[in-house]
Amino acid sequence: MKTYLKQIIAPALLIAAMVPANVSAQQLSARDIVKKADEKFNGEKSGYSVMSMTIVRPSWQRTVEFKSWSLGDDYALTLITAPAREKGQTFLKRGTEMWNWNPSINRLIKLPPSMMSQGWMGSDYTNDDILRESSVVSDYDHSLEAEEEVDGRLCYRIRLTAKEDAGVLWSHQVWWVDKKDFIVLRAELYDEDGYLVRTERGMDLRTMDGRLIPTTIELVPAEQEGHKTVLKITEIKFNITVEGSFFSQQNMKSVR
Repeated sequence: MKTYLKQIIAPALLIAAMVPANVSAQQLSARDIVKKADEKFNGEKSGYSVMSMTIVRPSWQRTVEFKSWSLGDDYALTLITAPAREKGQTFLKRGTEMWNWNPSINRLIKLPPSMMSQGWMGSDYTNDDILRESSVVSDYDHSLEAEEEVDGRLCYRIRLTAKEDAGVLWSHQVWWVDKKDFIVLRAELYDEDGYLVRTERGMDLRTMDGRLIPTTIELVPAEQEGHKTVLKITEIKFNITVEGSFFSQQNMKSVR
């Protein structure tokens, strides 16, 4: 979901201000709910995560392991830790600029906007999901459509419609957000023609760093039978101490 890895993977986190704790669920707007769900997973100010991503195809599968750090909307750094042939690669976001460092060829590459829709590390996630160029809060209008159950939990069903001037990949998204804990349990993402491109599910709910979150996220493309990407979170920390200077091209080459 841009949803998740928007975050996740290189969680560039959304807005620092939180919805006041004394606001009841009945008073929350659809935008408030989306914001709370995004912050619940990513943190309000900064974050750190350790994850593995298994790419499944009809005749093969492989797993990529990585660490990610983020600060606000503007900074994100992701380090590949496995497999060995890709270990040490890093991805950096600073504001609107995005970079990739590949130690095997000793080369730093600036990623153009045209690459945001391409798959990250050969997965079903896009570079935009990982580097978080767009925002599910600021770049979309939100409407509450219904209340439905997902995996036995009562959820808000919310439609996110892209604003006309937003440079986003999806014309609209549909989220199912758990009413009690503000967890995104399901998301559907649609292209500019209104066709479903992929479905994401949050599963294996566990408490990590004091928050109940999905520790497994499964992404399934709509029209590619036998394809999916499964993201597993092994460690996550919210609102860590990290400075903007950490997110530098120099650190891309030395971070561990």
